[in-house]
Amino acid sequence: MRYVAQIAGAAAVMLPMFVSAQAPTTKPSADSQSSFFDHPLKLAMEPDAESVYAPPTPPTEEEGINQGAVNLDFTVRYMTDYVYRGVDYGEHIPGTTFGGGHEDAPNLQFDGKLSFDLGKLPHPYVGVFVNVYDSDPISRFQTVRPFFGLEWNLRPLTFDVGHQNYIYPERDDQSTAEVYGKITLDDSWVLRTEQPILSPYVYGAYDYDVNNGWYLEAGVSHDFALEDTGIVVTAVADVAYVSGNQFFLREGTNDTGFQHYDVGLIGRYSLNTLFNIPKRYGDFSLEGYIYYTDNLAHQLRADTQIWGGMGIRFQY
Repeated sequence: MRYVAQIAGAAAVMLPMFVSAQAPTTKPSADSQSSFFDHPLKLAMEPDAESVYAPPTPPTEEEGINQGAVNLDFTVRYMTDYVYRGVDYGEHIPGTTFGGGHEDAPNLQFDGKLSFDLGKLPHPYVGVFVNVYDSDPISRFQTVRPFFGLEWNLRPLTFDVGHQNYIYPERDDQSTAEVYGKITLDDSWVLRTEQPILSPYVYGAYDYDVNNGWYLEAGVSHDFALEDTGIVVTAVADVAYVSGNQFFLREGTNDTGFQHYDVGLIGRYSLNTLFNIPKRYGDFSLEGYIYYTDNLAHQLRADTQIWGGMGIRFQY
């Protein structure tokens, strides 16, 4: 018991000295108290650990201005000639009432297409092409071509199938209709390039009404973009083959074969760049066209000439 009493006494003497040594000599300030209690808040504000997923990026100037399901593509052109599938409709076409106007008389053209984006499903579209030929002796509205179809992008292939009517006002006996299909290859997927190189395609149309025959075409194109200028030049080339289509057969012949070829340049200049128009209002461009068309077989109808024009295009 004597040892216990001695230990308790020593503890009683040492405890006040220990507490005095550990305690601050002055009262803590309000600032030090607030910084202490703010410490958990600062921890809560620390950034989270880096995510393994890339953060979403805002759309660029060239991407998805119209994010809706409906898209419009409309062009107005002023052309020296209306050359379609190698045939100039402004010159006399034997066996028809086309032609009779002035050589290289201007043609005003309207080309519009309304498409509907259904995501992974095929995209339906409707459209119309109109050629107004002021020099036509029968009808200034020379050609009206309404069309509709489906486009399905299954990269690297894009499939396009549809139906097209040929309405010739005041020439009802020559009006006809056809079904068509087109397959385009996205060669950037095959060649591992950022942009397509040639975008080759094959196209086939069957006239089931008046002419009862095939029109087949294969072609390529390539875009040359001039950086920071808003200018894009597209080089195009195609060759056509016909089989049994009465419209392309010259009088007294009954043959098939390669009918014509085209080479051309299409230049586009962005009016958004020129006038500083935000692309949320749509994509406006000024276009210029120049083509060379040549006949490939004397027994098949096609013309040889240079033709072109200017146009304004609106996409939204």
